[in-house]
Amino acid sequence: MSTIVKSELLAIIGGSGLNRLPILEGAHRQFVRTPYGEPSCPMTLGTICGQPMVFLARHGYGHTIQPDHINYRANIYALHSLGVTGIVAVGSVGSIHPSLSPGDLVIPDQMIDYTWGRASTFYGSEPGVSMHIDFTHPFSEGIRNKLLGVADLLGFNIHEGGVYACTQGPRLETAAEIRRLAGDGADVVGMTGMPEAVLARELNIPYAQLNVVANYAAGIGESVHGIEFSALGPVLETAMCKVRLMVETLVGCKVPE
Repeated sequence: MSTIVKSELLAIIGGSGLNRLPILEGAHRQFVRTPYGEPSCPMTLGTICGQPMVFLARHGYGHTIQPDHINYRANIYALHSLGVTGIVAVGSVGSIHPSLSPGDLVIPDQMIDYTWGRASTFYGSEPGVSMHIDFTHPFSEGIRNKLLGVADLLGFNIHEGGVYACTQGPRLETAAEIRRLAGDGADVVGMTGMPEAVLARELNIPYAQLNVVANYAAGIGESVHGIEFSALGPVLETAMCKVRLMVETLVGCKVPE
């Protein structure tokens, strides 16, 4: 059996469609207090193939927290306090690029932030954190490459690269807004990538996203007249099975011979 990576403590942040990680063995929940308030929920700690991991449901276990109300600083600080050495952030997105269809997996390499009013830095409240950080490349190349290696081993068709647009939410976008995002160069649109990514960078935690395309964005393809929410569940359920297998493989389980 080949091993892709054995991080000291890898964290998975789950979004829509991934509120729990049943593959964790010996799982137990631990509440972590932070100077920034309460995280979305207690951390779930356990192992996969003997390797320790942490799981955090960013919307809460009952998916009750809207994207613009998530306490991103508390979430990232809590993971930092547990000694997390890498984060894979799973999130559902809408497709803007013609080559991306519902059910596809995407590992973006760039991001555009359209959010506002979110507490987006530890600077000024966390001693020793610089005011300015380099964010030229917002995602960890190391973790991205490991995810791409896992997808290749499993034979999954995954899209490498792309621009993730982070909007405010919780409403979905208008067709005109999606045309604007497309003009700006965005390939997918979500609501939770920021300030999550930049906060991880401030605390020097390698961070990468694994996006699941849940639907075509407003005004595109099957969503030209509107987004059919009833179709999202089956798409996410099927795609998240691949995500869970990728997580197992990432720490050395179920690797094809």
